[in-house]
Amino acid sequence: MLASTLMLIALLCAGVLIPVPYAEMSPGPTVNTLGDHDGEPVLQISGHKTYPADGHLNMTTVRVTSAAYRMNLVEAVYGWLAHDSKIVPHDTLYPDGKTEEQSTQENAEEFSQSQESAKVAALKELGVPVKSWVIVSTVVKGSPAEGRLHAGDVIKAVDGTAVKQPSDVAKLVTKHKPGQKVVFTVVPAKDQEAAEKAHKTATRTQDVTITTAASDDTGAKRAIVGISAGTDHTFPFTIDIKLADVGGPSAGLMFALGIYDKLTPGNLTGGRFVAGTGTIDDNGTVGPIGGIEMKTVGARSKGARYFLTPADNCAAAAKDTPSGLTLVRVKTIGDALDALKDIRSGDTAGLPTCTTKG
Repeated sequence: MLASTLMLIALLCAGVLIPVPYAEMSPGPTVNTLGDHDGEPVLQISGHKTYPADGHLNMTTVRVTSAAYRMNLVEAVYGWLAHDSKIVPHDTLYPDGKTEEQSTQENAEEFSQSQESAKVAALKELGVPVKSWVIVSTVVKGSPAEGRLHAGDVIKAVDGTAVKQPSDVAKLVTKHKPGQKVVFTVVPAKDQEAAEKAHKTATRTQDVTITTAASDDTGAKRAIVGISAGTDHTFPFTIDIKLADVGGPSAGLMFALGIYDKLTPGNLTGGRFVAGTGTIDDNGTVGPIGGIEMKTVGARSKGARYFLTPADNCAAAAKDTPSGLTLVRVKTIGDALDALKDIRSGDTAGLPTCTTKG
């Protein structure tokens, strides 16, 4: 008995002291995009008529342990047994040794982009024109483009070929071999910013010649200049999304629906409590997210009865659906609007619900 007791104590001590390479995900806060957060409206629209919107269109979040936190074996076992948490490999949340600061920065950038795409998707669905153009999103330090191109520069053409979308830039650059020159025709960021403030179109362009370098990935070496291209927009009126301490792209769908609701008469939800998640692109296509099981748990605990679920997350979400929550399968903002029409009318028999097969 004494030996067994000592062994048990030793195992418990080892379980507490020995770190394991895992991290924890748990339900985070949910925020009603139609309501207030920290004393101010989440969605603030000026320069266009808006309408009162009742009910809930809640975006959902996941809380994760920090990059520096080292979980012990006891915590990992407890998390595996708990219903409202999920234990995942540490590298799943922080791949390639990514620090918490790097992850936070990346999440902030994705959150900002998701807001822009949500605005575009909502306005396109309403038939409101939005001006778009391709820009330099980031410039890699030490790359050929450093000091030559700058974040915010508008890319009009590469080697004289007009650029219409961000993917065009990489295609045109990689037509070259490393060491060859490529010519970017751009509107400098400061000129573009000044034109936007004056509600004008920037017309002055300049050519920037850059000598390409070889990519450092495996396989055949590609020509690169060291930038990432993105999209910027000009909106016909002001839409501000006020929500701090949230990161990642997964709130895009719910932001788009909240904007749509505030710009149209009536209520999308009919006063019902609807939550959801999903990335969204400028065309209104809804994409998958991580931590779906934690988001459904968090939404139901706050009172949600319906959960708008990206089609690619349906199978995982349906394996353990919280009692009283209906998972609604959506692929586009149009699907979500159709589902909300059924929900507010009370005719939910035909809702496209999630199953373990998708």
